[in-house]
Amino acid sequence: MTTETITAAAAGTWTLGDRTVNRIGFGAMRLASDREQSIAVLRRAVELGVNHIDTAAFYFSPLLSANELINSALYPYPEDLVLTTKVGPGRDPSGEFHFARPEQLRGQVEENLRQLGRDHLDVVNLRLGDNLDRGTGSLADHFGALAELREAGLIRHLGISNVSAEHLAEAQAIAPVVCVQNMYGLSARREDDELLRLCGEQGIAFVPFFAITHGQEDPAVEAVAAAHGATPAQVRLAWTLHQGPQVLAIPGTGNPEHLEENIGAGALRLSEEELRQLDPIR
Repeated sequence: MTTETITAAAAGTWTLGDRTVNRIGFGAMRLASDREQSIAVLRRAVELGVNHIDTAAFYFSPLLSANELINSALYPYPEDLVLTTKVGPGRDPSGEFHFARPEQLRGQVEENLRQLGRDHLDVVNLRLGDNLDRGTGSLADHFGALAELREAGLIRHLGISNVSAEHLAEAQAIAPVVCVQNMYGLSARREDDELLRLCGEQGIAFVPFFAITHGQEDPAVEAVAAAHGATPAQVRLAWTLHQGPQVLAIPGTGNPEHLEENIGAGALRLSEEELRQLDPIR
């Protein structure tokens, strides 16, 4: 399939909080490598209709920061651009990770504000770490701290990441949740099929990351790709988008060609028979 004239609008839209975004977005985690190419990729993404970018202050390499690259490439930001970030994990200058205490979350939010050059953040996800495993432990203290920052105007909308249905219910009892961001894909964490459906029933965006991560490619994926003149990665992204209108894909890349390929996946329409062929893959 050709991707020359395909834009992110081909995937359709979803209302994220009070903002309408195209369902194909962009994940910034893989940006912090080559500065000039990363800036070019970000600008090209916006040219192609991407208006939802996922980032975090802890996305950095020894020389480059994803947030700083976004600021340099896109500031002043387009009015329709939604920047989603996440807090909870943090990294010291050496790159060592830690998980913030509730009282440290304000500092992480302010770090994202400073790096992005914003006076508020559109969406902030509380990303659970190893100390709050999926399905166990309470997120109330951490999410409550973010809810206070939302009331103070530093954050417009809240989401949660790396969570279970139990975490979602706990968070919703504290403040509105506009998105759930989990690892998910055709062969990644399919135990979240039910959580994805639950989000759709409640009008919450389900935002999978690593949707095209896999090992050796499956013959069924290759067969569907060949039938459409597409790549296996495009088929995997398209399958993810076909799981419901509430699904927002955020594939990341620092490569201009891969960017256009990813966006092109939003125009790929799979038949019911093809979806049945792909669904058993785990």
